[in-house]
Amino acid sequence: MRRNIFTLFAALTITITANAMGYDEARNEALFLTDKMAYELGLNDMQREAVYEINLDYFLNVNGYADIEGVYWSRRNADLRYVLADYQYRRFINAAYFYRPLYWERGVWHFHIYSRYTNRHHFYYGRPLAWHNYRGGHARGHYAGRNFHHAPAPRHGSSHGGHKPGHSGGHGGHNPSHGGSHGGHGSAHGGSHGNHGGHGGHGSPRR
Repeated sequence: MRRNIFTLFAALTITITANAMGYDEARNEALFLTDKMAYELGLNDMQREAVYEINLDYFLNVNGYADIEGVYWSRRNADLRYVLADYQYRRFINAAYFYRPLYWERGVWHFHIYSRYTNRHHFYYGRPLAWHNYRGGHARGHYAGRNFHHAPAPRHGSSHGGHKPGHSGGHGGHNPSHGGSHGGHGSAHGGSHGNHGGHGGHGSPRR
């Protein structure tokens, strides 16, 4: 009996370890997600740096199903509340592909963002500075008490050849079909499961 319990525990440990998100995958997925949040929410440069760090911290702490909407998901939402203006935060929570960036299916996680942005090679902005040097680990409350709302907004297409997406009004009609210069950010766990990402009232992008 004791041996059977030990075998079960070992198997569960192996499963959790196999599901842990590595740094390179987490960094690339945080970059893609942050880029689309910057575009739809109108983030300035200071906000974009912070949002990238927050997204990376969340992804680095996902080790299995229980973590998808666990402690670090709640911490992500609390940190973003400090960084985003009220209207930006409302847009954020109304877009399921931002608010719940991961979902679980058949024993692995998938990324909601690819249900809306199917071209994994297109980016609207250049890489934030934090992409090069931040490896995670900010303490809870790190972003409290700072003013993120008066920095200049980033320019579209910086270091991406100036690609301008098509519009069909508001934030709907995003056209993620353009090529970018940071190719290869697709994840082995991700999938373009178009029916899983709720669109929270935004128009669907043109394919």
